[in-house]
Amino acid sequence: MTQKAISELYQKSVNTINEHIKNIYAEGELEENRTIRENRIVQTEGNREVERTVRFYNLELIIAVGYRVRSSRGTQFRRWATERLNEYLVKGFAMDDERLKSMRNIGDDYFDELLERIRDIRASEKRFYKKITDIYALSIDYDGKSEEAKKFFATVQNKLHFAIHGHTAAELIEQRADASKDNMGLTTWKGDKVRKGDITVAKNYLTEKEIKSLNRIVTMYLDYAEDQAERRNPMYMKDWKRSLMPS
Repeated sequence: MTQKAISELYQKSVNTINEHIKNIYAEGELEENRTIRENRIVQTEGNREVERTVRFYNLELIIAVGYRVRSSRGTQFRRWATERLNEYLVKGFAMDDERLKSMRNIGDDYFDELLERIRDIRASEKRFYKKITDIYALSIDYDGKSEEAKKFFATVQNKLHFAIHGHTAAELIEQRADASKDNMGLTTWKGDKVRKGDITVAKNYLTEKEIKSLNRIVTMYLDYAEDQAERRNPMYMKDWKRSLMPS
């Protein structure tokens, strides 16, 4: 957006918007070269058409101005932004439900990306373990201290991995961990640097294609497990194990 368009958005003068933009750059909140694009446009001035270089500001800058400008529209924006931020901090996500329902400004691949992200979150080892153990605890004969219960998650993990690449989690780590390769042969890890704990997580060695396949299988199993729990079908510990690998 141009300064003129931003001034119309927040219902303040161009001079006021320009002053806020200068302060944003001066205080180091945003970098000028990362938030501006200059375009040559033809505009009418009086009775003649003139070609001029006009600055267009990106969304980051427009939002930053919204937090500074004093106007009813500025207040309206800050209330909206605070609601979204609060939802994100409390829930861990924020969604524009009406926009998604109406498909306004939504690309064809948006929902594909959204599904992949949800599947990846569901398949993260910590979340996956929590869901599986919660569901497994609904078994009629559940005993958290039993040897069978302790082995359950390892069995789930190994069978899922075997379905993807034909190896257990331990076998995959032994096969792909390689000190001669960059990052020990890992394809993913937490944070900026590889840590000791990362090399013992089998999922960190999977290729992008294998991760997508694992996520789909995990989603299918969790859907099945949650469906059984919601239906209150009587399930024993052995039933959950059998559901992974029907005979």
